[in-house]
Amino acid sequence: MPLADTSLTGFMVDYYCPPCADALGLIRLRANDAGLTEVAFVANQDDAPQPSTLTAQAKEQLEEYFAGTRRAFDLPLAPRGTDFQRRVWEALAGIPFGETRCYAEIAEQLRCKGGQRAVGAANGKNPIAIVVPCHRVIGSDGRLTGYAGGLGRKQWLLAHEAGEVPLGLL
Repeated sequence: MPLADTSLTGFMVDYYCPPCADALGLIRLRANDAGLTEVAFVANQDDAPQPSTLTAQAKEQLEEYFAGTRRAFDLPLAPRGTDFQRRVWEALAGIPFGETRCYAEIAEQLRCKGGQRAVGAANGKNPIAIVVPCHRVIGSDGRLTGYAGGLGRKQWLLAHEAGEVPLGLL
């Protein structure tokens, strides 16, 4: 999933409420002319919605993800970050649905020996939750580690991908 140039202009924002809203809450979608710039968990609508074709497409793909019919996203992405962060986010985008990787594996993939902490820091700055699946990165001992959206959401997303969370029960 290549990341686009973020210097283009335009600003769109919309909100998505997943069917499991009690577990995950509201999701804010931001985009510019280049692509999706943010998918973030938020407490409320802090900006007036200004939807676009791209935010509508993102909502549709999120709906399919939560329904269990989508395993990979096909959206133009334009997150803002350093070159290293963007390399990490591209590596995250390559983690298959239902699988996990540890920080050391991502660091090794990027040829950044001993770079687990740097990978963890970049992972924590990922502005495009779910679509760039930072929730699929765990500690080398198999434990769940930090997640900007909260460990409960990370646990829920991993359980959802493992087929362990029936949406109707939450």
